[in-house]
Amino acid sequence: MKTWEQYKEHVKTVDNTAKKDMEDIENIAAIVSAMVQKRNSLGISQRELASLCDMPQSSIARIESMQITPKLDTLLKIMRPLGLGLTVTPIK
Repeated sequence: MKTWEQYKEHVKTVDNTAKKDMEDIENIAAIVSAMVQKRNSLGISQRELASLCDMPQSSIARIESMQITPKLDTLLKIMRPLGLGLTVTPIK
């Protein structure tokens, strides 16, 4: 295996528990990445977003750096001022 993507796909084929864990992490990372991109495109700093959400800037920083996994209500609280929402779709 030459790349990280190849390694991830290999692990997913040989370990179902690891596959589920990796897919969960990838989904969370995609949500957080979309929030960071939107915040940056709006020109809002972490401090400004934190103020809009009535939460500490350090919490925004920890979420954006994937140091913590936010609860659903926290995600929604952050997404609202960014004009983002979550959509639930059936699993394939």
